[in-house]
Amino acid sequence: MAYGIQAARREHRLPTALRAPLEARTWRELAYLLLNLPMGIVGFVWTVTMLSLGAGLLITFIGLPVLVLALGGCRAIGYAERARARSLLWLDVEEPGPVRTKSRGFFPWLGGQLGSGVNWRHAIYCLLHLPWGVFTFCVSLTFFSYGWGLLTYPLWRWIFPVYFNQQGIQIYGNGNGLNGQHGWWLHTPLDMLLCVTVGVTMVLLLPWVVRGMAHIDRMLVSGLLGPSTLADRVTELESDRGAVVDTAAADLRRIERDLHDGAQARLVALAMDLGMAKEKLLEDPAVGAAMVEEAHGEVKVALQELRDLARGIHPAILTDRGLGPSLSAVAARCTVPVSVTVDLPARPVPAIEGIAYFTVSELLQNVSKHSGASRAAVDVWQTGDRLMLHVYDNGRGGAAVDAGSGLAGLSERLDSVDGVLVVDSPMGGPTRIAAELPWRV
Repeated sequence: MAYGIQAARREHRLPTALRAPLEARTWRELAYLLLNLPMGIVGFVWTVTMLSLGAGLLITFIGLPVLVLALGGCRAIGYAERARARSLLWLDVEEPGPVRTKSRGFFPWLGGQLGSGVNWRHAIYCLLHLPWGVFTFCVSLTFFSYGWGLLTYPLWRWIFPVYFNQQGIQIYGNGNGLNGQHGWWLHTPLDMLLCVTVGVTMVLLLPWVVRGMAHIDRMLVSGLLGPSTLADRVTELESDRGAVVDTAAADLRRIERDLHDGAQARLVALAMDLGMAKEKLLEDPAVGAAMVEEAHGEVKVALQELRDLARGIHPAILTDRGLGPSLSAVAARCTVPVSVTVDLPARPVPAIEGIAYFTVSELLQNVSKHSGASRAAVDVWQTGDRLMLHVYDNGRGGAAVDAGSGLAGLSERLDSVDGVLVVDSPMGGPTRIAAELPWRV
């Protein structure tokens, strides 16, 4: 083990410029660039042939299926190109999703295929890839063959006098250079030195030329063969919509449970107590008055529970006075001393303001229940078009956004409005949780 570490250290002492020609990355990317030409020919011939055939047949209905077939072939070529980029360029591009149609049937499907931007981006890739493939093939093959050929020329120059009856590679002149003809044949020691120098230069430049062209290939594959930004956004919004619906349903179930188990049960008991007090007032006014007094206390408790429930839905202080006073009220109910700093030039939209309020409220509840902290702090401010929240406590730490946890649900709720939740809570503390929301005035 120690020997392997020492060998790796010795290997890394070699400068990058000298290691690069022999690295696996160079050979993988070189293979990719050399394969660009045959793959470009296949894609270009298929695309031009089928699109031309489909366009020519548009005077009949047959042209539309032919065009769809052409685009389907381009999608298949794109699949092969993504696989090639994944294996040689180590570029993992997600597969584009299937084409969506508003209704079922052959004609809606046909229209969806012809109107798909993903399909046409694949066709554009096939058209552009041939000229780019010719360029990359020629440049990479030239640097590779001439570089390594000239570098090793002193080792294989002997084949010229033995098999071709000339002194070496002919640069210019007539004859073979053996009978006093005028010209330049690479055979002297100075010629060998020149060849090796040019060869070394080209070999050292080869990795950087290859990497530059491979980078352009990565951009082509990512930009034209991957899923569109709009499709990704639609998928993300669908996922966020599902999270919002689940959260709303959970909130409704919580409100129903709180009403059923809390205020409703207390009001039912209160009605029964008042009925008994009504009967007692005729028989024993003193006992009946005591029962009425007890019922009056139950009314106060029920009203407090209803106020707490209403505060959990949307507190009146938030609507009337904004985030600063409402967060101060939340901090006052926390079992840990909390300092609140709110620096906002204006109020954000009610939806964002409500999410910010409930985010801080839930985080402070976690501080009270799980942190074991002796102090906490809440900071709220605006940066550009973003509303920033920061909650700190000096507790035991260990908080994480795990699946099924309260923080995971909070993160999903923020994500539904393009917000972000970041948790930094090492074991032993302290815990720092930052949330970022769009301002949206």
